Amino acid sequence: MTLLATAVPTADLNTALRALPIAVDGHTMTPDSLLRYLRIKVHHLIRDHDWDSIRVVGRYDRQAMISAHEKPGKLFNFERPTAQVHGRDLVVKAFPGGDYVHHYALIIATYLSMTGKAADIVSHELPDAAASRAAVWQLDLDLDGDLVIVGWGLGHLAPAGGTWIPGPGYAWQRTHLHGHAVVYLGFLHSIWGDVAGRVVTRLAELGARDVVYVGKVGALNPEIEPNTLLATGNTSLVGDTPVTWHDFFGDVATTQPGVHTGIHVTSPSILLENRDWLAEHTGHAFVDPEIGPMGDAARHAGIGFGYLHVISNNLARHYPADLSNERHRDVIARRTVLIGRIRDIIATRLATQPI
Repeated sequence: MTLLATAVPTADLNTALRALPIAVDGHTMTPDSLLRYLRIKVHHLIRDHDWDSIRVVGRYDRQAMISAHEKPGKLFNFERPTAQVHGRDLVVKAFPGGDYVHHYALIIATYLSMTGKAADIVSHELPDAAASRAAVWQLDLDLDGDLVIVGWGLGHLAPAGGTWIPGPGYAWQRTHLHGHAVVYLGFLHSIWGDVAGRVVTRLAELGARDVVYVGKVGALNPEIEPNTLLATGNTSLVGDTPVTWHDFFGDVATTQPGVHTGIHVTSPSILLENRDWLAEHTGHAFVDPEIGPMGDAARHAGIGFGYLHVISNNLARHYPADLSNERHRDVIARRTVLIGRIRDIIATRLATQPI
């Protein structure tokens, strides 16, 4: 192995937490689908080499070795955690959010276990709140009561031919829609879980009046086929506590055809969504890591928040489309249609109600 190696850092070893692989047989994804999902997530150095230890830390470092499996051809959310070699030890550097660092450590440990390798070498070091806040506070926009649309599918939502203005780890553009100032904001890295909540807090401080999050959720209702419906709502279960926010969409989204509504559940990692977890949340509608923290942050900041998501997978029944095959042509085509519906619903909301 001819890789650049440096001395292994020791300052933070005492704060590292062991990351244990999940019980694959009890997960809501089939073993085959789960392994495909993991393979496209892990850094190529983990797939291609054996290590004495792997430690996941919360440090955004694009100068470290970039994964060969980063998603090509995407405007946003294509960056994956990077890696730095220290002899026989590997440090994996993820964007500093507690949920994301934990999630990525679970990905690595479970992948190693499923491929017959030792998984007890994986640990993770949760970033402190100051480091997480400082990373998000790199976001700096001049907002004045704007609606900020953040998340996935922005290349289809923003005006064709618009200019994306780059910032550190993000890009944005402003337009006017039905007389309202609208800012589209995309991140190059993942804003997973608690990071997404900090993004909303930061946007409120910068002057946003409302934030809309566009993304993907998993359905908990077995009757919903992936990539056929949209999801919205104004309440998420965060831990054991329901959190409700002022919904930007009001009743505009819920009255549109093809839009499903219900109580959302916040989960910090897809790896933790096993059949026991599913049984505990019977009667809820959707799951993802971001909606709850974002809604809670908006509620505390006194601004509006709304989400309008593609239902991308189903935890309660196995369908051909799941999280392991999102790049298939049919999946992309279906989601492109749904993104068009999201664009139309946002425009309807702006045309019919003041903000």
